[in-house]
Amino acid sequence: MAGQLIVSVSHVSARTLDDVAAFRAELDARGVPVSFLVAPRLKGGYRLDRDTPTVEWLRERRAADDAIVLHGFDEAATRKRRSEFASLAAHEANLRLMGADRVLEHLGLRTRLFAAPGWAVSQGASIALPRNGFRLLAGFGGVTDLVRGTTLRGRVVGIGAGFVTEAWWCRTVVLSTERTARRAGMVRLAVSAKQLGRPGPRSAVLDAVDLALMHRCAPQVYRWEPVAALRDAA
Repeated sequence: MAGQLIVSVSHVSARTLDDVAAFRAELDARGVPVSFLVAPRLKGGYRLDRDTPTVEWLRERRAADDAIVLHGFDEAATRKRRSEFASLAAHEANLRLMGADRVLEHLGLRTRLFAAPGWAVSQGASIALPRNGFRLLAGFGGVTDLVRGTTLRGRVVGIGAGFVTEAWWCRTVVLSTERTARRAGMVRLAVSAKQLGRPGPRSAVLDAVDLALMHRCAPQVYRWEPVAALRDAA
């Protein structure tokens, strides 16, 4: 049985777009799609709705079968050393999800997939997600179908955006990928767009992808599949 390979990129912006596009071209040549983790607001005053080139590029990528995954609402409004959705009560999580959903809908990037910043989700946020129509939660230790209530186990490993970026860790990411791919597991690689301009992290992710493909892992994106009966009736 073959494993799976999911590559995700976060913190895409006008500043990182050239590096992201070049990285995406490398993966495209390997037949590997990408899940883009998108948030309406980031630190430093960044707002996605003011970044037209990035919005248009992300729309094009989704049309080409990449995935858009909501990745929080407002990074700047989060306490230091605490991920945005790590400790929210359901009411506050609900407000942030509603706000983020409205922004992405306005930009033509609405999604029913969610991955929290830092991959940490509170119980309150877990309750609020399906109430707001989200169907898939990509967490640190696995991917949860919020409709069926099932979880496919598989730990995410990454570079940047909460993961360290030193050379020793880049090597660890590659080795971890090989171990998971060899036993036909789910390889989940995450990288911050800010790291793709650095040769070391970029090469490490591509090396990890090549190893996963060598072990016949099937490239995928984060996606939610409807129940068979509902799909057949549609």
